[in-house]
Amino acid sequence: MSHEGFGAAVSDTVTMIDRSVRLSRRNVDTLFVSILLPLLMMMLFVYVFGGAIETGTEYINYVVPGILLLTTGYGASNTAMAVADDMTKGMIDRLRSLPVRSFAVLTGHVTASVARNAASTAIVLLAALAMGFRPNASVGEWFGAIGLLALYVIALSWLAAGLGVIAKTVESASTLSFFMLFLPYLSSAFVQPETMPGWLRPISEHQPITPVIETVRSFLTGTPLGSSGWIALAWCSGLLVFSVTFASVLYRRRSNA
Repeated sequence: MSHEGFGAAVSDTVTMIDRSVRLSRRNVDTLFVSILLPLLMMMLFVYVFGGAIETGTEYINYVVPGILLLTTGYGASNTAMAVADDMTKGMIDRLRSLPVRSFAVLTGHVTASVARNAASTAIVLLAALAMGFRPNASVGEWFGAIGLLALYVIALSWLAAGLGVIAKTVESASTLSFFMLFLPYLSSAFVQPETMPGWLRPISEHQPITPVIETVRSFLTGTPLGSSGWIALAWCSGLLVFSVTFASVLYRRRSNA
């Protein structure tokens, strides 16, 4: 790519990022719900179910890492709907007549998703601290947890963007992204897999969400890490490569159709 071509690509990307961020600021109700729902789930599990769930530690310290990943799932599902809105309401048709790089549109949505998720995760974490969450992480462990969460959010946002591309309507995009909200409930987010029925335990232990949660939990609260860190990194990296390819190829096909 020439210097001029690279500069134009950067300019396109910055423009699309700015557009997506501005759209996010205007869509306050969606952002509010993506923060409110994880907060309500955290209060429900801590104050209603927490006393009946045995995890070997304070339940709020156990559940907060799972709530953080649940928060990112809500944020990513909004990305799928935003992309679907662009695909179905003529935005892509208008871009065809402009010299805008195709990847800039999706990059804008993903960057806005990461920014939204950073804000909502910070709010949920502050609320958890107010409710009694007491991490004992060092500075390095905080950076490790934040880095893994960021990698997970970026990968999930690209996957959501791909789902938004193939969705025929905004409503169907919401349906397609439902698994991102449901999968954490089948992980170690809320209860230990050892307490699950025999047929469900392998699903909980060997799905991608569990090692990510266990790694974040280890960084923040000092639980044994084992092999979870490498497994989580492999899952997130593999998901990112797949999602970027999936979203980019489908977007080019549909925008050129």
